[in-house]
Amino acid sequence: MNAHASRYLAAAAVLAAFLAGRLSVGRTTADPPGGKAAPEVQAEVWTCAMHPQVRLPGPGPCPLCGMDLVPVVSSAGGARTEPRRLALSEAARRLAEVETVPVQRRIVEAEVRMVGKVDYDETRVRHITAWVPGRLDRLYVDYTGIAVRPGDHMAELYSPELLSTQEELVQAIRALERLDGSPSELVRRSTAATVEAARDKLRLLGLTADQVAEVEHRGSATDRVTIHAPAGGIVISKDAREGEYVQTGTRVYTIADLSRVWVRLDAYEQDLRLLRYGQAVRFTAEAWPGEPFDGRIAFIDPVLTDSTRTVKLRVNVENPHGRLRPGMFVHAAVRARVAEDGRVVDTSLAGRWVSPMHPEVVKDGPGTCDVCGMPLVRAEELGYVDEVAAGARPPLVIPVTAPLLTGRRAVVYVRVPDAAEPTYEGREVLLGGRAGDFYLVAGGLEEGEEVVVRGAFKIDSALQIEGRPSMMSPGTAPPAEAPRPVHHPGNATPPPALGAVL
Repeated sequence: MNAHASRYLAAAAVLAAFLAGRLSVGRTTADPPGGKAAPEVQAEVWTCAMHPQVRLPGPGPCPLCGMDLVPVVSSAGGARTEPRRLALSEAARRLAEVETVPVQRRIVEAEVRMVGKVDYDETRVRHITAWVPGRLDRLYVDYTGIAVRPGDHMAELYSPELLSTQEELVQAIRALERLDGSPSELVRRSTAATVEAARDKLRLLGLTADQVAEVEHRGSATDRVTIHAPAGGIVISKDAREGEYVQTGTRVYTIADLSRVWVRLDAYEQDLRLLRYGQAVRFTAEAWPGEPFDGRIAFIDPVLTDSTRTVKLRVNVENPHGRLRPGMFVHAAVRARVAEDGRVVDTSLAGRWVSPMHPEVVKDGPGTCDVCGMPLVRAEELGYVDEVAAGARPPLVIPVTAPLLTGRRAVVYVRVPDAAEPTYEGREVLLGGRAGDFYLVAGGLEEGEEVVVRGAFKIDSALQIEGRPSMMSPGTAPPAEAPRPVHHPGNATPPPALGAVL
């Protein structure tokens, strides 16, 4: 037992012993109405409230701390009940503030809190590369962070290969013009096909349709071509410099579209049972305190991060006004309503069909995703259930204040039904996960049983003093110490133990 547990046990014992004296001293030292003296409580074993390991055959001071010993009895008659049971009078129960609630089945809600950062949406990151070998004569966008629109000019490239291909197109057009009016239809069709092939070759080399039309209109080739932005966004990387020679596929710029971003979150492994693909997530950013943002879980990493013992989650978030910027810290929360077997209740998804790649695509029936074309899957396959469905049986739950947790065991005190006086029995139970203010019960309790939610520690303290099984000592009581001579104050009447009849 560590130091913290020892202090916890000692404080509990003091409280129980003090309460025992408060509850019973009046009746044991005064005569009841009618003139007959109440019988003095007899005890065979006496113990110390601070040191329960002290077990002596008579009253007196504790040999370790000097406190008065208290008798080890469990009822007014001194007879022991079952090892894990404690009987109280009704007045003692009220003074000890013992409260119970029934074990019940209900849908409970848990909140999973996470932290993370805003990141780029990888599906909206574009690279501008050189389609032909050449030299970058000019970079119109010469630093990162600039916002560009689709079609904006980005760089000017000198390329001999483009020059020769343009010349092929110009010569093929001139040849077709010379054949105008020629009687040979076969020659005209062959020359026209050569013109179209030259156009396609220029388009494959990166020229736009307008640039190809400009070459035809000009009637001459040029050794320079302008590279345009294929998509809009923010230039997040400039990978080349003016005057640099590039090869086919050399990266020149990287552009990210921030109209939609990813939020990467870290979830602890004990919270994974409450998280599902497609769940709604609400979060706030440090830059915009008090302003909530919403998204849906689009990916849960199948591999745990060893260094942090967390799992990476990805949330898709629309960002039309650009308020969320990559690198921002966020605080997120997911609210999950839990049914039996750990299934999550979500009436907005249960019974519907969801895209396995884009969680925002939800339909009432089977089909394909509007974005990627993948077949939709049923929400039940993702771990969802409808609250009104027959399969959504509520789990068995108890309040979090009911169990006494020791690290390895969970002990609850259950009121014994049909007992003559309030009687409570300690019971080890198997707990599932925590969901808000409740624990899910995996075993050891039945629906309708009454568990102590207030005062359980006082009951446990009384059992500890008596040396009976408790949250700290699940087995049998330690053997009593050998009798030793103690000083007994003259005519002092020791207080009876907790549970004496008032």
